Amino acid sequence: MNRFPRFEQFDLLPYLGKWLVIASLIAALSGSASAFFLLALDQATHWRETHPWIIWLLPIAGFCVGLIYLRLGKSVDAGNNLIIDEIHDPRKVVPLRMAPLVLGATVVSHLFGASVGREGTAVQMGGALADQFTRIFRLEAEDRRVLLMAGMSAGFASVFGTPLAGAVFGLEVLAVGRMRYDALLPCVLAGIIADQVCLAWGVHHTQYVVGQMVPVAFWSVIAVVAAGILFGIVGMLFSVSTHKLGATVKRYIPYAPLRPLVGGIVIATAVYVLGAYQYIGLGIPEIVRAFQEPSHPWDFLGKMAFTVASLGSGFKGGEVTPLFYIGATLGSALSPILHMPVGLLAAIGFVAVFAGAANTPIATTLMTMELFGAQIGPLAAIGCVAAYLFSGHTGIYHAQRLGQGKHRAHRLLVPPSLRMSELANYHKQAAPQAGVRSNTEESKEDPRPAR
Repeated sequence: MNRFPRFEQFDLLPYLGKWLVIASLIAALSGSASAFFLLALDQATHWRETHPWIIWLLPIAGFCVGLIYLRLGKSVDAGNNLIIDEIHDPRKVVPLRMAPLVLGATVVSHLFGASVGREGTAVQMGGALADQFTRIFRLEAEDRRVLLMAGMSAGFASVFGTPLAGAVFGLEVLAVGRMRYDALLPCVLAGIIADQVCLAWGVHHTQYVVGQMVPVAFWSVIAVVAAGILFGIVGMLFSVSTHKLGATVKRYIPYAPLRPLVGGIVIATAVYVLGAYQYIGLGIPEIVRAFQEPSHPWDFLGKMAFTVASLGSGFKGGEVTPLFYIGATLGSALSPILHMPVGLLAAIGFVAVFAGAANTPIATTLMTMELFGAQIGPLAAIGCVAAYLFSGHTGIYHAQRLGQGKHRAHRLLVPPSLRMSELANYHKQAAPQAGVRSNTEESKEDPRPAR
């Protein structure tokens, strides 16, 4: 018998050392990739804004990107959903080609005028780069899951300059209602270090000024809850519309490169006819303006329409920055109605629509405090949670699992491997069985009349 008891803390030292090294390597690569991507994006955006005629080349650019993905990128076309699927069900290492393909495709989309974001690109680059260490370090399936989550955290944290939100995003986005704490240390390390690496390359993130704040009081809570409900419904509409349009386009246009070609023609024509140049690209100037003065009531609808058209027709990029635009302009437009400061409600909408669409209320609450200061935290948490609840069991990520229903009335019992995109079909198949069980239970009730 060992006379000296072995302390658990000693066993943690090799674990700490292993993930400190691996997370640092992931962060160095992901942070550098995000920095290059953001600098390239700035150049592409500036060139497009000074040459507005380039929107007419969007169909050709879309066709070329679609053709490249058809020839070289079939195995990585699922994007973020491929990363999430590999975390839940590890099968094979994510091809390294995912990183350069999505980087180039997203920059091209922004250069020619599609309305897409940047988070998807950063997360895919982070996941693909991280997964290459699976072979180098000969990691088992469980460690590979953690590796991919750290890569997602590093990409998200570095592209937005929000290390804590990025760390939690990699944990929270995988399944609704459940988080994996075994990956907490690697995700925190990767998020913080990747953010610092990105900044070291000279990247400057946009600064948003909230201005007037209000304390947590009866009316401010009521106003934020009401706004949060709308934010959640809008997030749900965005998710459902994007998925349905994508499925419809695939059904009627089987040849993949033609989808962004047709979508590009529709988008370019609409932009020219409506003069809607403010709804393409990232739209950062419009987001900044939403913090300063109430937006037009139709601005969030305009951005949603162009983003749904862009993503649904096959252009590459993320959903998050357009969701920031949609939320900020919607919150800004609601501020006079709810008698709340315009910057405050724009800031809460900025993150709450994303919270509802991605089912990540904790990460988005942290993001609010990192971007706008800790004082906004309590009201932002209320808005994000309300949006999360009222967005329903939908989401922008097909591969996200439903770990647990969002509230007691919908405490759904589903297989843990069920994807969010499969939930509707599962209910259709389960309904007849539930009816049979119900009838059986009724027949077993005591037939004697009550006294």
